[in-house]
Amino acid sequence: MGAAGFSTTESARVLLSVLFGVLPLSVVLAQEGENLSGLSNNPDKAIFAVRENSTTCLMVEFAVKFLVPYDVLALNGIDLITEQASFTLPRSAEIEGKCGSTDSEIHISWKNKAYTLRIYFTKEFRDKGVEVWKISKVQFVYDTSETSHFINAYNPGRHTANSHRLSALVTPAGLSYVCAAQQTLTLISTDHQKGVTVSMYDIQIQPFDIASDFVFSEPYKCITDQRERLEETLPLVLGMILGLIIIITLTIYHFHLKLTAAPQTQLPRDRSMYKNM
Repeated sequence: MGAAGFSTTESARVLLSVLFGVLPLSVVLAQEGENLSGLSNNPDKAIFAVRENSTTCLMVEFAVKFLVPYDVLALNGIDLITEQASFTLPRSAEIEGKCGSTDSEIHISWKNKAYTLRIYFTKEFRDKGVEVWKISKVQFVYDTSETSHFINAYNPGRHTANSHRLSALVTPAGLSYVCAAQQTLTLISTDHQKGVTVSMYDIQIQPFDIASDFVFSEPYKCITDQRERLEETLPLVLGMILGLIIIITLTIYHFHLKLTAAPQTQLPRDRSMYKNM
């Protein structure tokens, strides 16, 4: 079970509202994070939720893999070599989050906050008044002094990798984003501008407008999944069409032979009649 998200701040706002009337009490909502990964049969997939007044307001279900470059000292003791730390998001992570009408976020931390993945969501109107939500920012904080993934890191310390002008997983408002295919983001780290790769797959996410507690709304499938589905079914459809064309062609040819066949002269059975032929 994740730790309560931003509860201290929200409690302070409630106190100010009551004592001084600065904020209406009705707009201050308690929010907490919950880890539901035990409900998944997939050992690589995590399920996290943010709840507001005991109601789910944000849910993510996915598997995440990180590829983080870091420096180690070469054998000559002078040069630096770049290694790659590869690891996945653990199901036992702690959750914090915020829900709003147009902005929401979830913070996922593990290893005593040596690692924190923050995902920010925004709801907006696009052309023709279509309302959508999207991932507007991804941030990953990591500490190379954590030795389970960073072996012999040179000048170890804490670094932050951020996305740049991100607009990902754009989904119509009121729907959940679903994608089995891998979605990859590249973040730029404060560690000498190194590129940190964050790969998500088996995704279902909904940061707004969840109608039922712990239940995703109707899915909106990603273009990659739609294309793969089409590639799977297209050969079968084409094969059926080709088979139908062959059957129709053979049928037409059969009737054509019957209609155009010339009548053949029949020989008389009585041999005496051959003289008159």
